[in-house]
Amino acid sequence: MPAIALTDVPERRQKRHIANHYIRACITGALAQGVNEQSLLEAADIPADKADDPDFLITEQQLSDLIKAVWRTTKDEFMGLAPSACKNGVFALMAELAQQANTLGGMLQQSARFYSTVYHHIDARLDGESLNDSQQSQIFYRLQLDDQGMDPDHLLQEFLLLMWQRFGSWLVGQHIPISATCFNYPAPAHAKEYRAMFTGNLIYGAEACGFFLHPRYLQLPIIRTPDELAGFLKASPAMILHRPGQDDRLTTRVRMLLQQYDFHQLPELEAISEALHLAPRTLRRKLTEEGTSLRNLKEELRRDFAMKLLVAEHLSVNDVSERVGFSETAAFCRAFKRWTGHSPSQWRTTEKRTF
Repeated sequence: MPAIALTDVPERRQKRHIANHYIRACITGALAQGVNEQSLLEAADIPADKADDPDFLITEQQLSDLIKAVWRTTKDEFMGLAPSACKNGVFALMAELAQQANTLGGMLQQSARFYSTVYHHIDARLDGESLNDSQQSQIFYRLQLDDQGMDPDHLLQEFLLLMWQRFGSWLVGQHIPISATCFNYPAPAHAKEYRAMFTGNLIYGAEACGFFLHPRYLQLPIIRTPDELAGFLKASPAMILHRPGQDDRLTTRVRMLLQQYDFHQLPELEAISEALHLAPRTLRRKLTEEGTSLRNLKEELRRDFAMKLLVAEHLSVNDVSERVGFSETAAFCRAFKRWTGHSPSQWRTTEKRTF
């Protein structure tokens, strides 16, 4: 499974595909503090006569430069959109501390404790209670501004959710399948932009802002080095704002659906067909046309997750076997050798030499 690297960004950053809405939303807090609008627009190479033109789209690079200009002039990472300023460098300090956690779950817990201590206007916590139904287990990471009165366009709230999701994915070297992102306000006028920003379901009018994910992803090990983190922070907010190209293949849709379930309860063809509003025969045929099958996708999901867990020092082969849905370790070892050509122990030893 390829890692998410800083080099994944370039060309799309220059494509004009971000709504004009974000120009005004970004500078609202700075203008309220008396910052000169022209200087902000010039820093992002945005023509002043286009700032309120709804047909004028901006690039990821322009949005990144605009945000950095606001950070610089307000000396506030929250861009004047929160009840009190958050000094520049606070996120970097949190990131350096959170990187020392062993897993994604540790990072989420660490970041929540950090902001709860240094900034009192954010409610951040990993809720202990999961959202359960007969088939799925989901855990909720609450990340909400306590007072959103200074953030009328919801820009800061959106950015916080996006930042944690994408930074977490970058730390573990894979896109985390977010099942749903929740907003404690009605769908805004620019809600169509959310489809490009957030994966999974979008829930408006929720009790709290945050996102749901399957608890197994909390076990993913953090793989980034301090040098890589320094590069990520230097490039920020570009890596956070980057919008990957849309992948509308049926294979991807099925894989995202499977990622929401326990390994012991992965749905069968009929259930997936119903969820995707396709006839089972049609689903099977289309997957075949894309060069795969439901069985292959389930095996790939187990294989990729097993590889991630085997890198973690504290998990035995027996632990990994159980966590990827095998009732017997011997069956897992046979399957893993079929997938990779090596036993789990051999693969782990080889991988750790290059990790």
